Amino acid sequence: MDLAPNTPIIVGVADRTQPTPTTIEDAKSPVDLAAQASELALADAGLSADSVSALVVVRTSTDSVPMAQPPLGTSNNPPASVANRIGASPAVLIHSPSGGNTPQQLVNQWAEKLADGFAGCVLLTGAEALATVKAAPQLEGALDWNENLGASCEDHGSEIEGMIAVDDMRHGMSKPTTQYAIAENARRSELKLSYKEHALAVGKLLAPFSAVAQENEYAVFSRAYSPDEIATLSERNRYVDFPYTFRMIAKDTVNQAAAVIMTTVGRAQELGISKSKWVFLHSYAQAKDLPILKRQKLGQSKALTLTYAKALKDSGLNIDDISIFDLYSCFPIVVELAKSALGLGDDVQLTQTGGLPYFGGPGNNYSMHGITAVVRKLRERPDQYALVGANGGMINKHAVGIYSCIPGWKKCDSRNIQAEALLQDAPKIDRAPRGEASIESYTVSYSKGRPVHAVIIARLAFSGDRFVACSAPGDSQLIRRLLAEDCIGLTVFVAPTPKANIVVLEEHQLSQLIHEPETQFRLKYQFCSLEINQSVLEITIDRPDCFNALHPPANDELAQIFDVYMKRNDLRVAIITGSGQSAFCAGNDLKYSASGKPFWVPKSGFAGITSREGRNKPIIAAVNGVAAGGGFEVAMASDIVVAGSHSEFSLPEVKRGLIAAAGGAVRLPRQIPEKLAMEMILTGESVSAERALRLGIVNHVVAPENVMSKARAIAKKIAANSPTSVRLTLEMQSEMANQGDANIASGGIPEVLDKLICSEDFYEGPNAFSEKREPKWTGN
Repeated sequence: MDLAPNTPIIVGVADRTQPTPTTIEDAKSPVDLAAQASELALADAGLSADSVSALVVVRTSTDSVPMAQPPLGTSNNPPASVANRIGASPAVLIHSPSGGNTPQQLVNQWAEKLADGFAGCVLLTGAEALATVKAAPQLEGALDWNENLGASCEDHGSEIEGMIAVDDMRHGMSKPTTQYAIAENARRSELKLSYKEHALAVGKLLAPFSAVAQENEYAVFSRAYSPDEIATLSERNRYVDFPYTFRMIAKDTVNQAAAVIMTTVGRAQELGISKSKWVFLHSYAQAKDLPILKRQKLGQSKALTLTYAKALKDSGLNIDDISIFDLYSCFPIVVELAKSALGLGDDVQLTQTGGLPYFGGPGNNYSMHGITAVVRKLRERPDQYALVGANGGMINKHAVGIYSCIPGWKKCDSRNIQAEALLQDAPKIDRAPRGEASIESYTVSYSKGRPVHAVIIARLAFSGDRFVACSAPGDSQLIRRLLAEDCIGLTVFVAPTPKANIVVLEEHQLSQLIHEPETQFRLKYQFCSLEINQSVLEITIDRPDCFNALHPPANDELAQIFDVYMKRNDLRVAIITGSGQSAFCAGNDLKYSASGKPFWVPKSGFAGITSREGRNKPIIAAVNGVAAGGGFEVAMASDIVVAGSHSEFSLPEVKRGLIAAAGGAVRLPRQIPEKLAMEMILTGESVSAERALRLGIVNHVVAPENVMSKARAIAKKIAANSPTSVRLTLEMQSEMANQGDANIASGGIPEVLDKLICSEDFYEGPNAFSEKREPKWTGN
């Protein structure tokens, strides 16, 4: 068979596994290990480092989570660090995105690039040194893996979108073990297996993996387990997230590295690389799935099924033609779904390494080890075909490749299956569910061998909408029930709280957890102070040490204060201001957020104002200094703004890696010309009080010492009017807010007019006018 010279091939592979070091000198960084694997792969191909024209490094686990920093530091340019160590000078340096699908996807992508002439020889490598990170405190001396190189590289970012969401974090569902356990439990129910039956099935599935690991010289956890040892709880095999025991899931405390060398047939011939080293990528596919909550079925991945089917179809082979497999095995469900998608029987060996629970789980780079193992096996069996299946994220990123020493290659296109994967008839998600519901899936998270927290996915009985919720702190009754019997389909009750949606077994339990809005002001607040002058409520944010920035407890206090204000008929106007003269409110308390403490915002929004629905009483913002971020958003959500001449207004979120999500990005373009608003939003720059006045952001600018007196004067004028008219005016504005045509908005009869003609004030106003007296408003 004549081969086109641009046919892509793999020509070199290598693995490097290091035991946990006992001395500081032996403690190698990830780039050290990746460089060692790269040198071994080059030697396997018979190449020198100067032949490498492109070098790609797979992102480490500790560099994949934006909210965490690598504990021992890292290189600012891992590809350049590896290149320096091996003496290479590639023209292209790339730092990959995260995800266990990455190594196989890189092979897919670079096969195309090589075929199209974008490089002559590419080195793919990656490593983890998490065993060393864990051992570091016991080593004598300090480890510092930071490297600051002047060279630049293409940094493709972490790409964790779809893997974690705000609701996941609120409900304790952000860990991979938790989300996979929820999917696993849903699949267990689909298969109609009891807890015990499922555990034993997983044991039978994974026991052969451990046997392969026992014979693998590169494995970290090289011990064979029986199905019972994997399935049965013991002191050394505790639950992590139910139904997963420790021996069922990936172990990432490893020091492992791998490398793959790719080139073209023509270049391999020029370099004199032996044909016995050549392995061809016959076909490949990749696709991303929706986040678990947005899928039609919690225990399935449509993208996974489509990816395996597409790779097999494009190869022109039947599944029986493939004899060598390495399926990603971070959690049992991934193997189960891949096995089902391919129609494989129980007698097929599904791993060449031993899998992530036993060979080792080197984060995003595991499948590179799968590829290296498959390449070595194919060199031993050159007439056979192999399949590598890689999984990333929360069963949402997939890549598959089919390999052989038999010549063959075709460019494959996954765009159609990608589009199809996102077309799912999933239920609507309710983020503030309330009422009776039926459990769709769940897990119980463990800490030190004890069950501590339940996460539940369920459907509301009256709407069928899906939601995520969790157990209330200390609700051992629910946790015991979930662990004692199959609870999928069980009726539960849910209600939203500021921190999370809470599920209970009995409806009456909600009254103990969900407190009705307060109807009276407290005698004292911790973060605010109150004063009532006749019918005007004055609220002062009292956190001067942090420029009156707000954290969750302060937001909760303000939400409760405004709840009472909205209910009390004797209060007609509210003024909100900040203590001191330097700041009205500096927005979100970033130091509190960075501390790792739980973060939440009440349903009524930042300061209890920015998302408050149905607000029908006026609020005046007395801005006495800096109004930044959430503070500016509070001012924009108010009806009238009085500002001191020293005040400044800004939305600096873009300077902090945040967005103005408490209404700023939406309200500002509606309150001032859009182009001017976008400049403020996208630059994060502040405007002075005088500039804000000209833009229409504020109503009045006064001397700093006159801010409250001016706000009180305006409040007094408002309070003198009919409270019914004021209230219904605000309701009418809310009712017509979504009507873009002013003529239509003004032409109909709003529902508030029905309320108005039934009020006492509606008749008192004309009567007082005709009788030439002051009206006696009742607000009724």
